[in-house]
Amino acid sequence: MLIHPWDAPRDDTEWQRWLAGHDFGQLAVNGLPGEPPHVQPLHFAYDAARGEVVTHLARPNPLWHALEASPDVLLSVVDDYVFVPGPWQAAPDVPPEHGTPTSFYTAVQLRCRAHVVDDPAEKAALLNRQVDHFQPRGGTARAAAGAAPYGRMLAGIRGLRLEVTDVRAKFKYASHKPAEVRDRIAAGLAARGGPGDSRARDHLLRRREA
Repeated sequence: MLIHPWDAPRDDTEWQRWLAGHDFGQLAVNGLPGEPPHVQPLHFAYDAARGEVVTHLARPNPLWHALEASPDVLLSVVDDYVFVPGPWQAAPDVPPEHGTPTSFYTAVQLRCRAHVVDDPAEKAALLNRQVDHFQPRGGTARAAAGAAPYGRMLAGIRGLRLEVTDVRAKFKYASHKPAEVRDRIAAGLAARGGPGDSRARDHLLRRREA
């Protein structure tokens, strides 16, 4: 992922706050020789204090052999994306039709070392961590090895702890453009009001103030 200096996060807090509100992404695993990479959509729980991600997948998933052969993986999360029409991006001294269309988005990529969890008690603990993240008010029975209702189901999954080794983040919202152009883009997003426009506009204005 190319990250220009003006698209880089101001500090780690910027991407950490954004990631705290995003818990669905795609896990990329190198394929075995002669095979393409595996790309697995999944929910996950990111634990900033421990520097790790926890998730799980079904035991029949075809990526396990590839992951065990090459445990260095990439978890990619992308959101707050919009298409920006060319006229909105035109420099002040050129005709509107000379503006360049582009995309705005936020992307966080976590490079990780994968650790497979097969011990039933450890899997139960991992599942409970995920449920605590997604259902903080409870409502679902706790998982426990050998105990109903989920004990017998643990054999059908494998847990994953992803140890975060590096982070690359990008906030692509015209931070290098003149103020006049950014104001025009912000006005266009507000007027269009399409999916993602409000969040993209918030990023543009927030980063302009910063």
